[in-house]
Amino acid sequence: MATRSVLLALVVLDLLFYVPPGRSGPNVYIQKLFASCWRLRGSCRQKCLKKEEYHILCDTTRLCCVNPKHLPILTGK
Repeated sequence: MATRSVLLALVVLDLLFYVPPGRSGPNVYIQKLFASCWRLRGSCRQKCLKKEEYHILCDTTRLCCVNPKHLPILTGK
């Protein structure tokens, strides 16, 4: 009986630590959500397009590329 409880606990812990991949799923909407940044107005890319500007980092390798009209207006000196 004790081994059954331990086995059940291990199965539950294994299921709790499983994180499904969000970027490799078949749903296009979920992929777009995970590849977006800056309030869903930008796109995470290796290199920005000519009409876009780099604003923040998405992760260590990708840039958040945003159309300049969606960027906040900078004030001050």
